[in-house]
Amino acid sequence: MQKYFTLYSLKKRILAVLLVISFIFCSLIVRLFVIQIVNGSSLQLKATDQWTRDLAIVAPRGSIYDRTGSTLAVSYTTYNVYVRAREVTSPTTVATVLSQELDLPFASVYEKVSNRKVSEVLIKMQIDGEEAERIYNKKLDGVYLAENSDRYYPYGNLLTQVLGFISVDNVGQTGIEAYYNDYLKGTDGYSYVQSDLQGKEIGGSLRYYYPATAGNDLVLTIDSKIQTIIENALQQIMEEQKAKSVAGMIMNAKTGEILAMSSKPSFDLNDVPRDDLEALFEQSKVKPVTDIYEPGSTFKILTVAAALEEGVCDLDDTFYCPGYRIIDGIRIKCWKTIGHGQQTLTEAFANSCNCCFMDLALRLGVDKFYEYMTKFGLGSKTGIDVSGEGSGMLMPKSAVKTVDLARMGFGHAVALTPLQLITATASIVNGGTYIQPKVLSQVKSGENVVKENESVVRGQNLISKETSQKVNSLLEFAENKTGKYTFVEGYNVGGKTGTAQKYKETGGIDQGKYISSFIGTYPADNPEYIVFVMVDEPSAGAYYGSIVAAPYGKIIFTNLFDYLGEKKQDESVQINYVEMPSLVGLPLAEAAAQLKALNLEYELDGEGEYVTAQLPPVGTSLPEGTTVVLITKDE
Repeated sequence: MQKYFTLYSLKKRILAVLLVISFIFCSLIVRLFVIQIVNGSSLQLKATDQWTRDLAIVAPRGSIYDRTGSTLAVSYTTYNVYVRAREVTSPTTVATVLSQELDLPFASVYEKVSNRKVSEVLIKMQIDGEEAERIYNKKLDGVYLAENSDRYYPYGNLLTQVLGFISVDNVGQTGIEAYYNDYLKGTDGYSYVQSDLQGKEIGGSLRYYYPATAGNDLVLTIDSKIQTIIENALQQIMEEQKAKSVAGMIMNAKTGEILAMSSKPSFDLNDVPRDDLEALFEQSKVKPVTDIYEPGSTFKILTVAAALEEGVCDLDDTFYCPGYRIIDGIRIKCWKTIGHGQQTLTEAFANSCNCCFMDLALRLGVDKFYEYMTKFGLGSKTGIDVSGEGSGMLMPKSAVKTVDLARMGFGHAVALTPLQLITATASIVNGGTYIQPKVLSQVKSGENVVKENESVVRGQNLISKETSQKVNSLLEFAENKTGKYTFVEGYNVGGKTGTAQKYKETGGIDQGKYISSFIGTYPADNPEYIVFVMVDEPSAGAYYGSIVAAPYGKIIFTNLFDYLGEKKQDESVQINYVEMPSLVGLPLAEAAAQLKALNLEYELDGEGEYVTAQLPPVGTSLPEGTTVVLITKDE
């Protein structure tokens, strides 16, 4: 049967064809839009990756400076050696040259340069400029050099823990290098060359170079000269007191700026001992910030500040010390087991009488005691810009018994970091303002300041200015008992020592192991500088803070005054020297009388009635006011 097409049916067919064609064109347009606009960037990167080979140019890290402009850390250019095996014409020659120049095993290098399954392989990172130049001059096929960056610390073994170090990949691993890595790291650059399907460079093709952008510079609150003073003193303590470890720092009490901070043992940042990771981790910790300890008598600064502010005592109040207190049926000894007798608060603070401070804590009560400890920052981090800060430990208030509160009063049954203690002390002696400590002053890009790290006030009016002045007077008297300005001859220095037993990880006192400490202020009547020294497990014979910590505090202050050009408050002050007498075999009372006549202080070790040993030995020349040790243990 013959079919006839009408004009209408023909139009339908043409319309259908046009619709199909339009659909195809629309699909193509949509696909082109997706390829060029939506996925254009990623596809372009894939294409570029296929027909180019790139070498990364590692950005130099920003430099680190101290507050005076001295360079503490700086980057310098090194080079990475790469090989593209498909371009190597003589693997044996290349492997021989590289193994000799880079001091690498021939077999290992040969395996890499002959492995054509891998487009590019790293031979060695961070070689110096001389090595790189020798390799470049060999004109080896398939061997490439890429810029890298390494770190140099001009002072070596100074500020080890605070500065920290970087990884082989130029990333901060510890200390400031890690904490402020985002500011320091910069932006990497790249060098591109065109290549063929096999990854071989196309001769005469275009090369592209995108330079790296250096990181920002940091300016710290640290003063490298003051840091040197601290570190020299700490090293002296390690050697003379045969300590397990030591720590020290100096803070500006009015701004919270850390002027120096260190712990020993340490290591040279230009030669990081990565072969012993456990020792590296331990020596990399900023111990004044990370480690907690039971402070002992230095904590009495906090107790007396709270008691004075609450009006439960005053400077001329008297306390009787028979050598112990019995609380909750438990006998708690004063360090001077024969007792201090009747004494004023000023004398009790200078004598570091535990009985007095048990009384003060009990007068305050748990609620008030904890209220002030919280104000002073105990149990919480200070907020310093250093990684790994500890928050200390306070017993839950609901679990505190009367005997616990009494022990807390003289610095036992409580744990805190040295930084918490020095920051709390700063808030007490500066008039009652809690300022967050810091080690960063500025972030700079060239001469432009990117960030100004302002001091942060976290609490005001913690105590009154009147109470602050009273505590300052206590600290001044405690370190100058033989006369005004005699701790450091002619200078108005205040201070307090502390001694605390250590505890085992499994609980219980670790017999014979102590932490001794000293905290000092200057000028005592309006402190700007606070010095802290802590000695962990001294083993040279003495362990009291007044013996193994305070003398080094004196050395630090003396050198600090020389550096600052501080003038004496009283040029007429002169310290007299006396000779240590022979006291072994004498009754304790008679030995004490002889020391008093010579203007010497003493600490007791033991509860015997006769002196069985003494420190220092007979004939030692000592400045008046020095504390010696009388050992009264029965042999």
